[in-house]
Amino acid sequence: MGKKEQINNEKHKDIERVQAVLQLLKKQAPLSVKQEKLCNNACVERFLKVKGENVKKAAKHLRNCLNWRDSLGIDHLIADEFSAELAEGLAYVSGHDDESRPVLIFRIKQDYQKFHSQKLFTRLLVFTLEVAIQTMAKSVEQFVILFDASFFRSASAFMNILLASLKIIADYYPGRLHKAFVIDPPSLFSYLWKGVKTFVDLAPLTMVVSSLDFEESLEFNDFTAYPRAASLRFNPSSISSDGKIGSCSSSRFSFTVSHHFDSVKPWYLSLTDTSSAKVGPTTNMGPAISPLNARSYSFASPIDRTPRGNNNMGPMKKSFFPSTPLPTKSKDMVDHSEIHHPRAMRPSFFQSPAMFFKKDGGKGHTISRVDKCRESFQPFLKFYRRPYDEMIYRSKMRPPLGGLISIVSPHIRRRHMSASQRF
Repeated sequence: MGKKEQINNEKHKDIERVQAVLQLLKKQAPLSVKQEKLCNNACVERFLKVKGENVKKAAKHLRNCLNWRDSLGIDHLIADEFSAELAEGLAYVSGHDDESRPVLIFRIKQDYQKFHSQKLFTRLLVFTLEVAIQTMAKSVEQFVILFDASFFRSASAFMNILLASLKIIADYYPGRLHKAFVIDPPSLFSYLWKGVKTFVDLAPLTMVVSSLDFEESLEFNDFTAYPRAASLRFNPSSISSDGKIGSCSSSRFSFTVSHHFDSVKPWYLSLTDTSSAKVGPTTNMGPAISPLNARSYSFASPIDRTPRGNNNMGPMKKSFFPSTPLPTKSKDMVDHSEIHHPRAMRPSFFQSPAMFFKKDGGKGHTISRVDKCRESFQPFLKFYRRPYDEMIYRSKMRPPLGGLISIVSPHIRRRHMSASQRF
């Protein structure tokens, strides 16, 4: 009973703090209908958590947020204002993760700042955040952001966009960010980030990753996903296995060596199938040449290049002949099995489970920050590689953010259904 009473007392205190914040807001200025809808219990609790449960600081912060939203005109944002950005896929909601959190992707190009003002970028950022908040379930309060920095050549230019975005999220969307990933930034970005991240509030939630570390992912390492690459693969089933003895032939070209040593071209390529021609001796010694194992006679092993009649090796066995003679064993030879060659570890995301229990100097298991970033980014890799579809993204927008199409289309559907019911 003691624990239940303690929990009930904490809930009662939280409700009192929320009511105190709303009372302070109403004393300063009356709230509109949209502002009252925005300042629900969950919103006020997020502001209280950021300000350390201080009622006055939370009320002041929330009032500044409301004034900023009014000055920016967030209630009047629509998709028609960003038709060019939506067509190019500069900022959109890619989907939802396993915890039903929306995943936002920003692929802003470096030339965007030259032709657009900072206010327009802020409106685009806020519009994307509002669309993500609309798609949230009732039990979800946070989102994930992926900043694709591969389009930037200047580290300082991308740093300006990143810092502006994180500041807006920290000041006017507190408690909303779950994680933020910076993907493939310029080379000098890491040095700038080390000096700046101490002054950024959301720096602990921001991670820098490289997409090259996930090239070995089994999910995207299948050639069948790329029809152009799959069409160039050799299909042995298309060629019959009963090949005849002849010159080098394949499904694409044949390679023939000229017997005249003084010729300008001792070899030539032809696109005709010359598998039926008989070249060289046709004895039963050795395996038959087929399109699957055919090769030029000039590249044969030294034993195969020697005349068959002058072979003094006795009866030939159907086995593999090495191209060079093997050295004789001696006692002075070093046993290569005892030599341990150092092997460089290849960077890979999939690590062995034993790495988590590895002890380093008696200080317990330690995992580097790079490995932590890779592990955190793995669930969101599919959203980063998923192709952008404007229609799917527009279908997630609700009125009035969806623009005129989202407002008019429901009436058109109802009108069409009523007409179909008549006939």
